[in-house]
Amino acid sequence: MKKNRVVTTDDILLKLCQSVSSVMTEATSSSITYSAMVQKINKTCLRPDFGCFVLFDGGFSGLVVINFTSQAALEVYSKYMRNMGMPEDELAILHTSDEVGDVLGELMNQLVGDFTNKIRKELKTNITQNQPKMLAITKQVQLSVDTNLDRPQARRVTFSTEKNNIFYLELAMDKTEFIQLEEFEVEEDESPDAILEAERLKSATHDALREEQNSLAATDDLLDELGI
Repeated sequence: MKKNRVVTTDDILLKLCQSVSSVMTEATSSSITYSAMVQKINKTCLRPDFGCFVLFDGGFSGLVVINFTSQAALEVYSKYMRNMGMPEDELAILHTSDEVGDVLGELMNQLVGDFTNKIRKELKTNITQNQPKMLAITKQVQLSVDTNLDRPQARRVTFSTEKNNIFYLELAMDKTEFIQLEEFEVEEDESPDAILEAERLKSATHDALREEQNSLAATDDLLDELGI
């Protein structure tokens, strides 16, 4: 990575948007996109119809909120469950159902996990997340980060589903800059397929060695019986 590169709060927001888009696109097998424009806001809020939020702390502190309309929540939930093999007639039909909250909470956990992994590799610092919280709401609820931020900043980004349903990502964190002092290589992600293939080869090699050992032991036993 180029020396003296500066990473700002908005660069960190972009990494978060990329994590949201990639994780949800893969989980639902549908296109989840975000706006090229970001909105500066004064406060983060849980908004109707369904809100999820998670706090992170470590190298820097912050709060991530995702607010879904009921249509967006049900679309993401149903496409995720269909992708997992759930029959159509067993899907929940109300965004207030516990199953919808469980799925959105799991996706929130995955996307923030992907984000923290990017931060660890690309910024060489660690942040940890708490357990995501989610609830169906009918009124706006203001949220703030449970820590002292010297220069708090808040941003909102609009996301669209494949059916053009809308949900909003809100990020609150301290204004910060990461300044690169020395060059370094960013670790590449191992694909799940590559990890599984490596484990399969490892297991196959182990089985082959065990069979060879068993064969040698059987040969030794036979030679002993023959007195050789």
